[in-house]
Amino acid sequence: MKQPVLTTHHGILYDADCLEIVGHMKSEVVDTVFADPPFNLGKDYKNGYNDTVARTDYLAWCRKWILECCRILKPGGAFFLYATPELAVQFAPIMGERLNFRHWIALTMKGTYPRGHKLYPAHYALLYYTKGPPRVFNRLRLPIETCRHCGKEIRDYGGHRNKMNSKGVNLTDFWADTSPNRHKKFKVRPGVNELKMVIPERAILISTKPGDVVFDPFGGGGSTYQAAEKLHRNWIGAELYDSIHIRERMKENHSLFPAQEPRFEFEGLFAHEDKQDAVLRRIERQGVSARTVTHLS
Repeated sequence: MKQPVLTTHHGILYDADCLEIVGHMKSEVVDTVFADPPFNLGKDYKNGYNDTVARTDYLAWCRKWILECCRILKPGGAFFLYATPELAVQFAPIMGERLNFRHWIALTMKGTYPRGHKLYPAHYALLYYTKGPPRVFNRLRLPIETCRHCGKEIRDYGGHRNKMNSKGVNLTDFWADTSPNRHKKFKVRPGVNELKMVIPERAILISTKPGDVVFDPFGGGGSTYQAAEKLHRNWIGAELYDSIHIRERMKENHSLFPAQEPRFEFEGLFAHEDKQDAVLRRIERQGVSARTVTHLS
């Protein structure tokens, strides 16, 4: 297995295919997985990646990495998977083979358009599953929503505003402030829409404690890694195409040197080459590379 392309005090990033990395990892060593895979919609990631493959091949590949991510989760660990609703209904049964359903979190999608004879699409799905009862579940609160023009509170909360918690309202399974970053000043990769950091950040806050391990198999713009670094969670990442953008993002936002020494025993998360996972060995024997589909969040 190749050496990391980036190391920080809390994380390591591999410039490699996600199945190569997860295939070398031991079972039950990760506290939370956050995944934002490619959706196979013909999207131009501006790096040569092919986002249009046969549907059967795409779903077969998704099944492999989803089950591998389930395998590396610790008992009580959490798996968050970001997808379109059409894909989420196909991913959910796969996750359900190994994990327990917690929530289908709806994230608003603004600025879209009607698609044929269908309703106006208004949300993405964030599937939330755990391996048995959750080991960690932190309740989050959001500030009281106010009008951006006048500054007054938007809702009256049924006349019970004076009885509400001063720390804000409980986070629900509907997130209205999470549409993708579309303005160029917020993007790591020019011309490519990216997740707001608040999405993986909330997932991490809900399901982990400082020092826990987060794995994101599709690095993309690096939102998950930046959130984990900010929250003092250890992280493992893989990104086959745009690792240089993640490297620059981490250096810019955390004043990192190119190669800080990790302060956690990441080597212990991986099996020896002679004991690597059977799925990876089978893939290598068949000459099938998971590089066929790799993402950028």
